[in-house]
Amino acid sequence: MGNLEHRKATAKIKLVRKDGSALANQQVTVRQVSHQFLFGCGAFDSVALMQARKAGDEEKIAFLEDRMEKWLKLFNYGTLPFYWGRYEPVEGQTMEAPTMAAAKWLKDHGVTAKGHPLCWHTACADWLMQYSNEEILKRQLKRIDRDVTAFRGVIDMWDVINEVVIMPIFDKYDNAITRICQEKGRIQLVKAVFDEAKAMNPNATLLINDFNTSVSYEILLEGLLEAGVPISAIGIQSHQHQGYWGEEKLRNVLSRFSRFGLPIHFTENTLISGEIMPAHIVDLNDFQVDSWPSTPEGEARQAKEICEMYSILFEHPLVQAITTWDFTDDCWLHAPSGFLHSDNTIKPSYLALQKLIHEDWSTNLTLQTDENGMLTLEGFKGNYELSSGDLKAALELTSDQSATLTLA
Repeated sequence: MGNLEHRKATAKIKLVRKDGSALANQQVTVRQVSHQFLFGCGAFDSVALMQARKAGDEEKIAFLEDRMEKWLKLFNYGTLPFYWGRYEPVEGQTMEAPTMAAAKWLKDHGVTAKGHPLCWHTACADWLMQYSNEEILKRQLKRIDRDVTAFRGVIDMWDVINEVVIMPIFDKYDNAITRICQEKGRIQLVKAVFDEAKAMNPNATLLINDFNTSVSYEILLEGLLEAGVPISAIGIQSHQHQGYWGEEKLRNVLSRFSRFGLPIHFTENTLISGEIMPAHIVDLNDFQVDSWPSTPEGEARQAKEICEMYSILFEHPLVQAITTWDFTDDCWLHAPSGFLHSDNTIKPSYLALQKLIHEDWSTNLTLQTDENGMLTLEGFKGNYELSSGDLKAALELTSDQSATLTLA
């Protein structure tokens, strides 16, 4: 395993009782309860769960609760859907209620939620096409005002704009966002939507997100940063339906995008556990199959590749988040891309990632205070519970520090 010292911190802690007396010469159990690093996955099923609960569909509720219980045992970070055409299929009629319920449910379970995306040419709202380009842009900005404001404090992280590199040359079908991108240009459009999101939530983490990891994305980022676009982090998609990138490509991508000095999020990761998509497919969406089964050999390969990829990314100091796109098989493109089969049974990749996150990269210790109630904790950054007998205290370990904690 590589150097992970940057993922750790040291705390020199004095433990005292409520009366101020030192907890001297006592055994203390230290348990990490969450990570600073964002280990994520698509959390679309949480929206479906909220809808099932509202409908009173007990069978679906039980199925989705089982799925999300398994989800919560792995992840502390979830992506929620805001595709404009689905979120607002009829102008003025949105999916705010179930999406808000899902976001609050995730937050109550200690999960950081991200909205995806605020602006994208694909899955755009068809009803926008009736308007002029000027009006489309106005409605795009109003959409950002409405949704970023409504979810502020519940969702404070957004993929602001998606797949800008191909946006003005996208020719699969006519759409409102490609129209305004062609007229305004990439940089002007990106600056407009980022500035609007920043104005609505100045403390939000705002990402640009793309699957294109070529020099074209680097050139775009150079122009955006020169224009003062308030990008918080660079989003990199890594849908590997045609085979694992491998260590060489991963390190190459990390090296090239590290030069901007911004945090890097691997926003959409896919590693499949079945046959590899044929190499001649240019647009992954063109691979349409009715069934794409997982195989025992593929599941072993998927688990191995996930361990290697996560380890390389976790080692890199600028990487702050990794999101696997599909939690279960048979989602996007029917791919065997999940940590679970479609019936919610777990795959080897689930157990492999669980071991990495919650064993290898977690800190759980038994320590002893000295005669002054002092102890030194070195551990992975995150939140901790310290306990001695019936006494407990919480600690947030994000940097080297000295602290006095009162156990109660």
